[in-house]
Amino acid sequence: MIRSEFLVCFLILFSSLLIPSHGHRALPEKQAALFIFGDSLFDAGNNNHINTTIDYQANFFPYGETFFKYATGRHSDGRLIPDFIAEYAKLPLIPTFLPSTSHEFTFGVNFASAGAGALVETHKGFVIDLKTQISYFKIVQKELKQKLGDERTKTLLSRAVYLFSIGSNDYIVPLLANSSVLHSDYSRKQYVATVIGNLTATIKDIYKKGGRKFGFVNLGQMGCFPASRLFVAGRTGACLEDASELAKLHNKALSEVLQELESQLKGFKYANHDFYNSGAELFSNPSKYGFKKTTACCGSGPFRGFPSCGGKRSGLKDYELCDNPDEYLFFDFSHPSEKANKQISELMWSGTPDVTGPYNFKTLFELK
Repeated sequence: MIRSEFLVCFLILFSSLLIPSHGHRALPEKQAALFIFGDSLFDAGNNNHINTTIDYQANFFPYGETFFKYATGRHSDGRLIPDFIAEYAKLPLIPTFLPSTSHEFTFGVNFASAGAGALVETHKGFVIDLKTQISYFKIVQKELKQKLGDERTKTLLSRAVYLFSIGSNDYIVPLLANSSVLHSDYSRKQYVATVIGNLTATIKDIYKKGGRKFGFVNLGQMGCFPASRLFVAGRTGACLEDASELAKLHNKALSEVLQELESQLKGFKYANHDFYNSGAELFSNPSKYGFKKTTACCGSGPFRGFPSCGGKRSGLKDYELCDNPDEYLFFDFSHPSEKANKQISELMWSGTPDVTGPYNFKTLFELK
């Protein structure tokens, strides 16, 4: 099972005795740190350090092959969206919270966990759910106070950007299980409200701790992921509409709640990237953006949609691997290639309000 908060606290307290305070690199004045929460779209290796199954990990070949030249735990051939955002913000690669030994947290921390959802029940026991990610953030806050003092920590947290990608697993799990919670319009709306409610509570919790600038990637066109297309009758290549409709419901509710929070919480600012439509544009016009294939680079079966990349998951040993991931929109069954991640990140960083709004991430980082 996932290591307990007590154990993590112990590791931090113990290691803090061994690492002097000058081990922290100072965050430059007016520079905003980056705190990252979410799922496999953002997980840079936290799941390498928890007791889980290989289904929720990517710490084996060929993941990471193009940029890092080894498997870091990122579900891609190279960098993820937060890696590019950090680069554009002139930050180093943001360290994962686990294994909690380096403590170079003044530039931010990545808490994301592949398979995680806003609901504790989503893949329970195998991932670091959003509630636990927030408990880890609170540990980091205490660590920063010990190293930097209350005032510097307060300034750091208020200036920081809090980046989220969460929700897709909350919908995919009941959808694949044909759960009754999604069988009617009413139950779907109630379920979406629960997911959004958990995310809202998380945002308010961080706000209480001093966070003011929040960034979001809404849900992509989940029905057009290679894995989703496997479930369409006849495997014609069409998208799984039920999955995409759930994403639309979630995104509408997210947009509404962010507008409410902006009016309710003094100083609350946010950037929300429309991943649904930006991803749909890449999928519909791949050649326009330099892609030759909308199937996965790595995997097996139709569209390479089976999660067999690397030959380690779910007993699926045989897989195909493309020669050039840059030609593919997806690297595996549901995760973008590094090239796609970079294009999405550019839209997040400097996109117009219809793509990323009301602020884009460049402006969000610059806000005081």
